[in-house]
Amino acid sequence: MFLVVFRNRKRADIDAEAYARDADAMERLAAMQPGYLGFKSYTADYGEVIALSEWEDEAAALAWRRVAHHAEMQGKGRAEYYETYTLFAGTPSRIHHFDRQHP
Repeated sequence: MFLVVFRNRKRADIDAEAYARDADAMERLAAMQPGYLGFKSYTADYGEVIALSEWEDEAAALAWRRVAHHAEMQGKGRAEYYETYTLFAGTPSRIHHFDRQHP
């Protein structure tokens, strides 16, 4: 598994409807990519967002980064949507799992 963590804070003046449409389109496009495992996003009360995408391996995550429409949207994000962001990517060095239903 390869994780990409996208930590961001959006600009106060963004077009929220346009952002939602673009984010939805990117989520659907990512889900069609080879090696895609999943996506989740969490928003803190104070506005910071943590978005997690999971990939089979680093090659799959890098291929997604190079998808033309995704690359265009990254530029749009920097120009119109984000005040700040940090991206963390890598293979977890340790994974702990607990499931009450399947001990």
